[in-house]
Amino acid sequence: MTLRVLAYATVGLAPVEGYLTAVNAHLGKVAPALLIVAWLVVRLRERRLPRPTPLHAVLALLAVTVATTAAIHSPGAFTAEYTLRWLPFLIVTAVLADVASREVPIRGLLLAMATGATVAGLGALYSLIVDGEARASGPQSDPNDLAYFLVAAIPVLSLSGRALYQRVIAALGGTVLVAGAMATFSRGGALGLTAAVGWLALRRVLPWRALAVTASAVALLGLGAVHFAGPQIERAVQEKSFIAASNVDTRELRWQAAARMVAEHPALGVGPGGFREAYAAESHNAEIDEQTPVAHNMYLEVAAELGLPGFALFASVIGFAGVASERTIRLMAFSGPGRIEAVAIQASLLAVLVASTFLSEQYYLPLWSLAALAVAAEIRARRQDRGEE
Repeated sequence: MTLRVLAYATVGLAPVEGYLTAVNAHLGKVAPALLIVAWLVVRLRERRLPRPTPLHAVLALLAVTVATTAAIHSPGAFTAEYTLRWLPFLIVTAVLADVASREVPIRGLLLAMATGATVAGLGALYSLIVDGEARASGPQSDPNDLAYFLVAAIPVLSLSGRALYQRVIAALGGTVLVAGAMATFSRGGALGLTAAVGWLALRRVLPWRALAVTASAVALLGLGAVHFAGPQIERAVQEKSFIAASNVDTRELRWQAAARMVAEHPALGVGPGGFREAYAAESHNAEIDEQTPVAHNMYLEVAAELGLPGFALFASVIGFAGVASERTIRLMAFSGPGRIEAVAIQASLLAVLVASTFLSEQYYLPLWSLAALAVAAEIRARRQDRGEE
């Protein structure tokens, strides 16, 4: 029971970590830390090792790579800070994969993620309409990061049951998530949402009727927002349009700088957080007002900081998740909760991967938790296929 509660809290509180951090700088780390400790206690008491999977091996090698490149670049201004960001995600991923394959229902974890994201979506709408922010941010300081959490959770709503009240709750949640994502004016989020919805429709998991109802509700909510907060929304659109071209130019500069770092340091990169430190010199001070930015591309930033071997391991985490989820679908019947869960994980992961083309999101939980759940789902499906569940 303790593992279940802490696992739910870990994934459910991740989207609203900003609210927790506002109370205490370390409050958002409490649930993951307690989950790791409780997991260790339970496994030691049971005298049972985690079920070995290729994902665990890749995570271990990736941890070694991060530690190695961090040691080589230890004098870096951001090295220690970003190393301490990497390692907890790798550990939590291993723990979630283990507990989700045994004690904690995958459906419950996905719904906990959606619940936390829905609260964040409400915060997004509040910040736009009530607080008058130009772009909704809610619990995240960057609207783009908020959009990442919201679009990653939207496919999970396909897990709603057939009862009327369950469909109503799913429709309301979907309305909040989609409207909140739109309120961030994040283009990466919009592309991620499009990819996720398209995948759900392609795999015949998202009923067109549910899609139409949610779209209608979002449209009505949008009309209401324009009526009651028209000036704020108009200002937000104008500001976003004004900076859109600038964003394209600056991201191109950062991607070019990251690519040069990969070419110059292909083996071990520039170290965790090294992109921020090396950007000004590598770009020849292309951005006078921004000397230590992120790359705004997860793939280029990871390759630049960890080198090509580290990037290969990072990509392997994603690859194992994709392969595991597809195997789960094949093991499951053409309909049923197991198959729907696997497709939802795929769609959420696709949203994450598309959005991360324009964002640096390797330091946020959705990518890692979805990879863990994909592997855990395959383990459960294989046990079920053998008649062990």
